[in-house]
Amino acid sequence: MSKVIVYSTPTCRYCVLAKEYLDEIGVAYEEVNVAVDRKAAEEMIAKSGQMGVPVIDFKGEIIIGFNKGRLSELAK
Repeated sequence: MSKVIVYSTPTCRYCVLAKEYLDEIGVAYEEVNVAVDRKAAEEMIAKSGQMGVPVIDFKGEIIIGFNKGRLSELAK
């Protein structure tokens, strides 16, 4: 089963906004703190080519940053 993964750090405001929005629209997700999990950080970089957060793996589609419109589309 595909899932939603939010790669984030505790100090990232856009990560907080993305997670709050996913909660608001009823999308379950796994939060991965790349500040403390080096393997997860490497996985995020491999998937996205990005070192910044948030990176959201929405059931295989990679979203860079907090893109409310795209999250809404994918949640339907």
